[in-house]
Amino acid sequence: MLALDLAVNGLITGVFYALMAIGLSLIFGILRVVNFAHGEFYMVGSYAYTLVCVGLGINPWLALPVALVAGGALGWATERTLMRPLYAGYSSWGNLKDEYAIIVTFGLSLLLINLVDKVVGPYPMRGPSLVASPRMALGPFMMSGQRLAAAAVGLAVIAAVFLLIRYSFWGKQIQAVAQNRLGASLAGIDTGKVSALVFAAAGALAALAGGLLAPLINASPDVGVFTAIKSYVVVVLGGMGSIAGAFVAALMLGVLESFAAVYISYDYRDTFGLVILVLVLLFRPHGLFGQRGREV
Repeated sequence: MLALDLAVNGLITGVFYALMAIGLSLIFGILRVVNFAHGEFYMVGSYAYTLVCVGLGINPWLALPVALVAGGALGWATERTLMRPLYAGYSSWGNLKDEYAIIVTFGLSLLLINLVDKVVGPYPMRGPSLVASPRMALGPFMMSGQRLAAAAVGLAVIAAVFLLIRYSFWGKQIQAVAQNRLGASLAGIDTGKVSALVFAAAGALAALAGGLLAPLINASPDVGVFTAIKSYVVVVLGGMGSIAGAFVAALMLGVLESFAAVYISYDYRDTFGLVILVLVLLFRPHGLFGQRGREV
């Protein structure tokens, strides 16, 4: 029974990891760059949810869309103002795009952290829970009501993202740009619009994760740093640019940490993912589930 309980808790944690990692994987699949400000999208969503609930007295369920929109708007603005040069001069950037992306996204991360610290303050803020019941039953298990409700919302959103990318008109355009950006543009696809959509979606997913976890992890200026690290681990494990791989890797990491915290040491539960990451980079650099080419 203990093993089953740990597995369920690990899967729920993995859903939160997946919400963050899928957006990061989308960005890499389209632009082939890593967004080092991804954790700050999470932070913005956490603050948007908390401030709207606490300051305006809005129902927490209505505050979730506010967090999602705030993250989406930040992602769209980031792509329009900072990332556009990566593909505006597509044929001339060469390898310099990696250095450019690292510098501007890392600079954006520092800017957002310090801006929130000065405007809102450095003290942590806890958002209200989505459900009134502190404990809820999941079959034979008793679990945190907030975690269970948040995981249900996260799982529904992830499923919607999978379906939209696989079957919708915009999803097929995203797949085309991920496979061959130049070829997609020659076929008439507006690659700039697709890139903006992907960045907005990534920001929205990360911000939604921040809103869902705000009642569990206090909003603070640097709250996104640790979650971003977990996202990078998941994306590499699952294969850079692979959404399905990121989802499976997120669930695996959540279960691994859940078991490691009990059977090895709770103090080192966050290091096991890093150990596996190093092993994967040594023996399978393209990830456990990823392919050597582009994939979304």
